[in-house]
Parts: sequence; C-alpha cells; structure tokens
Amino acid sequence: MENQDPIISLITKENILDEATLQTAIAQQRQTGQSLISVLKKGNLVDEEQLARVIAVAHNIEFVNLSPDMIDPMVAHLLSYEMVSRDNVIPIKKEGKRLVVAMSSPLNLSVRDQIEMKTGYDVVPVAASPNAIRQAINYHFSVRDVTRQTIVSMRLKQEPGQGTEDDKMLESKLTEVERESAKVVDSPITRLVASIINGAIDARASDIHLEPRESDMRVRYRIDGILHDTLNVPVSAQLEVISHIKIMSDMDISEKRMPQDGHMTMQHDGKDYDLRVSSLPATGGEKIVMRILDKYSLKWSLDTVVASTEDNHKFKRLAANPYGMILLTGPTGCGKTTTLYSLLQLLNIPERNIVTVEDPVEYRLEGITQLQVRPVAGVTFASALRSIVRQDPDVILIGEIRDPETAEIAISAALTGHLVLSTLHTNDAAGAVSRLINLGVAPFLVASALLGAVAQRLVRTTCEKCKQPYTPSAAELATIYGKSLPDKDIQIYKGAGCNSCRNTGYRGRRGVFEIFTVSPQIRKMITDGCSDGQFKQQAIQEGMRTLTKAAIDELLSGGTTIDELMRVVDLRVD
Repeated sequence: MENQDPIISLITKENILDEATLQTAIAQQRQTGQSLISVLKKGNLVDEEQLARVIAVAHNIEFVNLSPDMIDPMVAHLLSYEMVSRDNVIPIKKEGKRLVVAMSSPLNLSVRDQIEMKTGYDVVPVAASPNAIRQAINYHFSVRDVTRQTIVSMRLKQEPGQGTEDDKMLESKLTEVERESAKVVDSPITRLVASIINGAIDARASDIHLEPRESDMRVRYRIDGILHDTLNVPVSAQLEVISHIKIMSDMDISEKRMPQDGHMTMQHDGKDYDLRVSSLPATGGEKIVMRILDKYSLKWSLDTVVASTEDNHKFKRLAANPYGMILLTGPTGCGKTTTLYSLLQLLNIPERNIVTVEDPVEYRLEGITQLQVRPVAGVTFASALRSIVRQDPDVILIGEIRDPETAEIAISAALTGHLVLSTLHTNDAAGAVSRLINLGVAPFLVASALLGAVAQRLVRTTCEKCKQPYTPSAAELATIYGKSLPDKDIQIYKGAGCNSCRNTGYRGRRGVFEIFTVSPQIRKMITDGCSDGQFKQQAIQEGMRTLTKAAIDELLSGGTTIDELMRVVDLRVD
C-alpha cells in the first residue's frame, strides 16, 4: 500500500475524485488485486491529464505542464515527425549528454530505447498530458514550418534569376513537377500537402479552402462553421500544390477551365478519413475545397446528435411511422445530412430494406443500399427514385428534393407505404409546406404525405475548459427576452479563450431544432390553403419550440453565447 499512498494523496489534494468514488476504487483494487492506476483507467474515472499525473507520481517521474514555448525548436527536430506523432513524444531540451523528453507513456522502455538509438543521447523521461504533447507537436512540426521548408527547398532547386518567373514559364515546368509529386513521397510539395491536410484534421476542421490570389494562395480551415486563416502558400508553389492534390484525388490535371470533383483517402493518427475534393476555375487560378469526412463519426447515434430529450422524443415519434415523409430544412452546412444518417442508424434493422440516393454519397453505411447521382449517365434523383420503388424498399432517403419530378415521385412513394426522408432549402420548418406546393405538388397530397418537417441550425458550443459566467447587460437581456424581462438575476457564459479552443472561446457545435409536426388541424389548414405563418402559429399553440427559442434555451443552459445566438438565428422571426 505504500506505493499507493502518494497516488491517494494526489487524488485527495487536487480533488480529482470525491471521497466516495475514491473509496470505491480502493475497495475494487483490493478485491481484484489490480493496481489502483488500472482501476482508475478501466473505470474512466480520470481524464488523460489526471491519469498522466497519477502515473508520474506512482513511479516518481516528474510531471510537466507542457507548453510549446518550453521546447527548444532545434532539440524538438532531433526526432522525425513520424516518430513523435506515432509515439506521442517530443524532446524538450538537452542537458549535456542527456535528452529530456516529454512522453505520454513514460514507462514505455521500447520507445525510450528507440529515441536513444536515434539521437545518441541518454533519455530522461518526463510525463505530460497526451493532449499537451499533441499540441506541442502540432506547433513545432506545423503547417507553417513545413511551408517554410518547402519554399527553401524550391529556391535551392531554382537557378539564379528564376524566382520571378511568370505563370507561362511555371506552366512549362508543370509536367515534370506533376510526375515527381505523384511519385516522390518525400518531396517538399508532398510534405506540404500532407501537412495542410493533417493540420486541418488536428484542428477539427470540416473543410480546407485553398484560394488563389495575385500574390499568393491563401489556405483557410473551416472550424466549427467559421473560416480561419492558416497560412499563405507562395505563388511559385501554387500550381504544384494544386496539381498534386488533383493527382491524389484522381482528377484530370490537364483540365483547368472546367470544375471537377474528386475523392481521396488519408490516414492520420491511425484513423481513416475520406476527403471530397472540388476544383473551381477562378481569377488567378483554381480554387480547391476539400471536405473532410471522418468515418468514425458514423458511430454517432440520434441520442448524440439530438441532445435535447424533448426533441429526441419527437424525432423518434416521427421515425416510428411506417410510411409518410419527413423533411429536414436549412441552409447548406447546417448538419442536415448528419441528422438524416443518425435517423437511418435508428431505423437500420435487419427486417428493413433501406435505400438512399445521394449527391454525393458522403459516408458508406453498412447494411444500406446507396446510389450516387450521376446526371452525365442519366442517373438523377427522379430516375433513381423510379428504380428504387421497384426494389421493395421500406425506407427511402433522398439527398435533396430539387425539382417537381423528384417531389412528385417522393410524395407518391410516401403515400404508397414507404417512409421517405429528404431535405429542402427553407428558412423554417413550416416553410416546407409551401415549398412543396410551389414545386407543383397538390396541397391535398402534401397534407396526406407529410409527417413533419425539421428546421436545423448548428451553434458553436462554449469551450468547457475556459467558460466563465457573467451577468448579461440590459441590452443583452432585451435581446434574449424582449420586453418580458425576467424577475430574477440570471447568468450566461462565454469562453475566455485557451489552447483547447484555439483562443476562440468555442469548441464543437451542437444542433438546435424546430420540429414541425403535421397534426390533423394543420393537415386541414394545408388543404384549405393557409399560409406558412398560420401553420407556424398553430404549431406553436400545439407545443412546437421555434429555432429562436431552442437557441435561447441553449444559451441559458450555458451551452453557447449570445454572440453565437445572434449569428445563427434571426431574432426577428419570433
């Protein structure tokens, strides 16, 4: 028990566990014969930083609160990026013949031996949290660092006077460069492209934008729905970077005047990522946008995507219908596809035949038949739907209802025993009714087929590590409550900014929903030709929570900020 005393002392001193949980863990340790560390780890009783502290104390190893500025840049690069990222280690400093190395697993003797063999120094391990080491690696082996190395490498390869070549001369060299970038894995351009993509994944970006300008090419990451400048690639490297991305995406590198779509697969930190790539000819060159699709995100259930208990129950009631149509509405990038896929996972049981038609197919879903729209080959939403209904489906997902023909076939399928899921571009849920009617569907058919429509938005969530409460001003209270001010003091939150959230105050996004259910009264109103506003007022009387109200509830629960509320929802709507 002596070796456990410092662990218990640390847990008690830093209030890592409450007394009851600690005593339960100690009792379990005595009963099973396992170490207390094993009990804490297997029971997920501590986070990764706390676990690193406990391990360090148990084995008399120094624990450091690692930050990038503690590290000597020259020392950090004694090891390769591949090695530090694989083993989650980073050298900090040299002390004579000793090399101090931050490790998330400081007891791993094999890794320590490899570092000693690689560097020739005696390794002195210190413990640090895995996340702090990852951030330090990202800082010292960052996209900017690789960009700088790439520029230097390219300049060294150039002859004197070539640094100011115009685009025509760069074009003449392009064929050779393209072959090299496809074949030479360790070329500067290859490393630059890989670092841009890996940096985006580490930053939790959903998209990468490469935008040509007169002086350079700007690279931006979309993180939590907001674009952030990352770096500027010099114009001399622009053509080579774009060509390498097009080669990786199986696109035609000789075609620079027409938009193209491509796809590539990347592996990072042991996980596979699909990247959907599109090119768009623009002034100054081609713009490239890469959408990052994490295959592991498919494990999200409806309970994860729709966190509100009330909204979750409404979704499940809609999905429990054997036939009819459910529509998700909202602008591009508001999470409609993720919500639809979570519904499919709820419905995906062996007894059901589920078929989707999408443009594009973003994720591969096990046990579900998925069709890709290919207009060039004559496969449109409408033509695919005609074939699908002859395949005896129980559930049909249509990526988007865009035209009268697709709307008509979808409504027909919903009326003939199929559950149809799809999306529309409308500002609110009730607007789905008039949108279908404007597409040429008769009101009585809409009333018979439509089960409900859900308007969705994504709000950035306040960073849990740096969120701070404050009392809102009078103007902010008016924004939240209008003229009906509360009779008691309230607190809301905002993020101060930290390394975890890249000093934005936000980390992650959460959906807010407006769920419009077609009741018997609303069904009658549709056939009577009432307006969207009337549908909405009736739905509110029947208990519908509007988008604005859902966002305000998220704000008051501490999940988001008033600035985010004003950015995402139109406060004039209610």
